[in-house]
Amino acid sequence: MVDEPPAIELRGLSRYFGERTALRDVSLALPAGATLAVLGRNGAGKSTLLRILAALLRPHAGDVLVLGEPLPRRAFAVRGRLGLLGHEPLLYRELTGRENLRYHAGLHRVEAERVEEVLRAVQMERRADDPVRLLSRGMVQRLAVARAVLHRPRVLLLDEPRANLDPAASELVEPLIGRSSGVTRVLTSHDPRAALAESDLVLALKDGRSIYLGEPAGLRDGQLRELYS
Repeated sequence: MVDEPPAIELRGLSRYFGERTALRDVSLALPAGATLAVLGRNGAGKSTLLRILAALLRPHAGDVLVLGEPLPRRAFAVRGRLGLLGHEPLLYRELTGRENLRYHAGLHRVEAERVEEVLRAVQMERRADDPVRLLSRGMVQRLAVARAVLHRPRVLLLDEPRANLDPAASELVEPLIGRSSGVTRVLTSHDPRAALAESDLVLALKDGRSIYLGEPAGLRDGQLRELYS
């Protein structure tokens, strides 16, 4: 039997912004269906890594493979299989939630019935015809979750995915973006212990460098404190 290649593989990934190092010599392999938690304080390189994996930023050195495709050269072959949930909801504020999802469905050639399915899943049917600008931050985040999973991606890139969600809403989106979704996930979280609890592999970044890569149980409390010091 041939082993399945990693869903995500990084080899010596580096990225700079002028003289500032955002990521330096980061390497890892994430199996299909597994969850990677990326930990570190603000500015550690977490969001930069997600943007590179989403083919929104080019690396300056190293190799990036997502679903077997090298990025950014083969970005066109992988973008339709990625779901991105970032700090920005990627929704047009003047359009309604339903209009936004229909627009994205057209981009991904997704059937119209799927729009209604994800609206029901995030319990936004009643407010789906309101302009996004009139919705609360929690409702906008639920729509952003719906947009991220609309096209049934094989990889989810989740930057603080439960931001602005109360506990009930967090539980609501769990089947879509949580561990039970069954897809490969890369996530960041302001709550490192919660991220550790739902991950298979942990990458701890400090000043763009990996200071820990391994199983969640192997990250000691002292290392975690150092990470956020």
